[in-house]
Amino acid sequence: MTTLFTIIFHLIAPLIIITISPRTTLSLEPACKTHCGSLEIKYPLGTGHGCGSPRFHPYVACSSDGNHFLLTTHTGIYPITSISYSTSVITIAPPCMSNCTFMLPSPTNFGLDWPSPFQIGPSTFILLACSAAAVDGNPICDPSSIYLCPSIYNCPGVVSLGLPPFPSTNTCCVYSPANLDSDDELDLRQLKCAGYSSVLELGEVPADAQQWRFGVALKYTLGGLDGYNIAPSCHGCEMSGGVCGYAPPANSFVCVCESGNTTTDCYSFNWIIMSSSLRLNGDRLGTLAVISVLLIVI
Repeated sequence: MTTLFTIIFHLIAPLIIITISPRTTLSLEPACKTHCGSLEIKYPLGTGHGCGSPRFHPYVACSSDGNHFLLTTHTGIYPITSISYSTSVITIAPPCMSNCTFMLPSPTNFGLDWPSPFQIGPSTFILLACSAAAVDGNPICDPSSIYLCPSIYNCPGVVSLGLPPFPSTNTCCVYSPANLDSDDELDLRQLKCAGYSSVLELGEVPADAQQWRFGVALKYTLGGLDGYNIAPSCHGCEMSGGVCGYAPPANSFVCVCESGNTTTDCYSFNWIIMSSSLRLNGDRLGTLAVISVLLIVI
């Protein structure tokens, strides 16, 4: 009888411990976060692998210290400074982009990855310190926005581009609307320019470049990877305090909660065990599990 009890106990007890009580929790730090630095992270974006939509991995992720939300492309890593979920736009600050206080020749091109869900959004690119011959008559230069050139050339940092103070505007080109080349890059060498800037807003005084808001706006799309059943599941997950994610390799929907992962929301008990580490809350559950096994044996 003792041997039979031991066999049944080892077979059934783990199942009872996992499913018997709402007090069961997984001792896991949630893999997906609702914030990265000061930014709120919501679907379809995610803080790492398995978070948000699979379409956005590996392009966006939270830094290892949890302080910076980053976009990674084949040309570099770019800090994400703001997110608008209502308009599906993120704003990035490329390290080699010039602004009114800090200008420099750009040693690398800015670029995106063509399979990624991101494309150039509502930004005004200004090409700086260009060859005068490259600007003159160039169809990519917007003549209606040429007034921006003297404004940005009044910035003191312009001398860092190898230009004299208050240089001639014939070396400046307002590239709007901007397009990337066949490699999905802003190729400054091909455009014969030393640097670039990107303006999101001109402020109350458009002639004062010190009041401009600089950055590159990128529009994102979900594409066809997310099925029609994902959005309702994700909404319920977020309403319950969870973070929407996915489980490779099938990339099926997962709701990441503080107590573990479920297939619905954080009010559900359909736990998906993502780790062998399991902790019981209190002795009462363990006692209840043993009593239940004894009842089964009896």
